[in-house]
Amino acid sequence: MLALTVAVVLVVDTLRSPTVSGQQLSQPLHTLDGKGVDLAALSQDKPLLVYIWATWCSICRHTTPGIEQRVKDGDNVLTIALRSGDDASLERWLARRRLSMPVVNDSAGRLAAAWQVGVTPTLLVVSKGKVVSSTTGWTSGPGIQLRLWWARLMQ
Repeated sequence: MLALTVAVVLVVDTLRSPTVSGQQLSQPLHTLDGKGVDLAALSQDKPLLVYIWATWCSICRHTTPGIEQRVKDGDNVLTIALRSGDDASLERWLARRRLSMPVVNDSAGRLAAAWQVGVTPTLLVVSKGKVVSSTTGWTSGPGIQLRLWWARLMQ
């Protein structure tokens, strides 16, 4: 039963996997606090977890605490809020939930469209400027940790 579950998850992840080129990963982005980020550069020394989520996503409410914990534990994390309002609204939403994770606001969904992200949440692990793992939907804290551990091992 476990093998069947793993096989189904891998097939679904493959079918839903976003298409993100190395050039797209080098595209300059800005977090809500104005900091410029380059995903390819951020992933050079250790794997980068990119969490694509939305304030309106019910599954994200269950996944986001695990992402916040990764940030608090010092993991290399960047999040992208998809169609979650303007910067001020998103900052208020984050403050009410006491979330400190770094956020890029994709308010119009242009970045997600360019990357062909069709599901929230989507988690990407980027290592050395390449997406090495992706998954969609609910993911446990240990599942996130395992993906990061695997990417570190493969560096």
